[in-house]
Amino acid sequence: MFAEMSTTAVVVTAVAAFMAGFSGVAVLVRAAFVVEPLAAYGVPRAWWNLLGAAKVTGALGLLVGFLVPVIGTLAAVGLVLYFTGAVVTVLRARSYGHVPFPLLYLAPAAAVLVFA
Repeated sequence: MFAEMSTTAVVVTAVAAFMAGFSGVAVLVRAAFVVEPLAAYGVPRAWWNLLGAAKVTGALGLLVGFLVPVIGTLAAVGLVLYFTGAVVTVLRARSYGHVPFPLLYLAPAAAVLVFA
């Protein structure tokens, strides 16, 4: 699969996977810089493990996409939907200054779809 992908596509996919995976693990280990805003936005604590697992699963899906492209595409779609939901959550909480953070994670996931 790597032979068919451009270097840019491989790098963008790897960056998107790293970012989503990092963010997911940060939620799962309850890193303060992630969970404090979640609490402030009103995201129920009962959802945190599911949200972290969704991001980690999306990251793994992007990596599997190197071997099975349709899995990578579906993972990218899922991550785009996830981080779009995160943007909406931040906007609903009226934390406008925090909107760039989910956008930073959304951008590489969306870029993966450009290369799909």
